[in-house]
Amino acid sequence: MDRHREGNIMSDTRRIALVTGASRGIGRAIALGLAQRGFDLALNDIAAQASALADTAAEARAHGAGVQELLADVSDRDAVRRMLGDALAEHGAIHALVNNAGILRAASVETCPEDYWDSVMDVNAKGTFLVVQAVLPIMKAQGYGRICNISSIGGKHGAPEQAHYSASKAAVMGFTRVLAQEVGPFGITANCVCPGIILTDMGRVNLDDMAVRKAWQDKTAAARIGDPQDVVGPVAFFCSDDSAFVTGQSLNVDGGIVLS
Repeated sequence: MDRHREGNIMSDTRRIALVTGASRGIGRAIALGLAQRGFDLALNDIAAQASALADTAAEARAHGAGVQELLADVSDRDAVRRMLGDALAEHGAIHALVNNAGILRAASVETCPEDYWDSVMDVNAKGTFLVVQAVLPIMKAQGYGRICNISSIGGKHGAPEQAHYSASKAAVMGFTRVLAQEVGPFGITANCVCPGIILTDMGRVNLDDMAVRKAWQDKTAAARIGDPQDVVGPVAFFCSDDSAFVTGQSLNVDGGIVLS
């Protein structure tokens, strides 16, 4: 097959997207946005989020999507491999992967407990690696794939009490740059979206203090705090054929905090 033409091979096919951490916040918005754009979905989160994931799935079905709910901890290799097996058995393909699952446990470098470091790195960095590793044989067999890893502007600049989070998100960007080089010949692209200050449950770590919220708003060219919906369009672009010749990139979606 002509690799230069592979970007459009799914144009007449119902596409399947796997979204991790899909029960709330940015992950939920992405899932619903992809449903509205014609994707069927395999939606993942941990067992503790089963009820919220079911709510996301129900709303996605209301948009006409076929939806599968998959409970798994992305930092557990065996659970990830079972999840991908279940997704493939249900849908027969995975055309797009959005690695959104992530956690933040704030602490200064001096006081950060070792388990904070380990848990944040396990979910944010290792989890991304494990899900990608499990999906690659599927995408390579298809000769097609779109991988979008959710990093953060925190991986570029960071903020106090988030050194471990910043390290994990910087790791995701470095991983994605190398991944793009390895998988490009197989018709697969790999990119990052780097949200800025977004009003989610996790984002409130930065925003509960109104003075802090105003300070972030004042730093943003758009003069406002982000909403999960602001992230959907860029992710959908990286999951689509419109981005067939874009790979290895890290796109800031932050309203103009990091200007690069």
